Amino acid sequence: MHMILFVLNDPEKLDLVLDAWESVGISGVTILESTGIQRRRTSQQRIPLRYRLGPMIPHEAGHYTLIAVVANQLLVENCLSATENLIGNLELPDTGVFTAWPLDVAKGLHKNYSKEAKS
Repeated sequence: MHMILFVLNDPEKLDLVLDAWESVGISGVTILESTGIQRRRTSQQRIPLRYRLGPMIPHEAGHYTLIAVVANQLLVENCLSATENLIGNLELPDTGVFTAWPLDVAKGLHKNYSKEAKS
C-alpha cells in the first residue's frame, strides 16, 4: 500500500483532478483546503488593526490537498501520470506538489480500497 499526497495549486481544477484519479482506479480521496506559508505571507497586508474592515481572518484563496491510499506502486505511477496530463509538468512553478510513499500499516480501509486492490 502507498499514500499519495497532492497539493493542487489551482483550485479550479479540483473536479478535473478527481475525475482523472477516478479514471485510473482511485476513488477514495480525502480533500483538505490548505494554504502554504509563502502564499499566506504574500497575501497578508501590513495594515494596522484599527484600519481593518471585515473579519480578522479573511478567507484566503488557497490550495486543495488530496490524500489517498492506494494498493500498489502502479496506481501511484498511473495517478501521477494522470495528474501531469491534466495539470502539466509538476516541476514547473505554480502547478502542484505530488508525493507518495509506502505504508507499513493502514487500518480502517474499506470499500474504496478493495476496489483498487482488484485493479
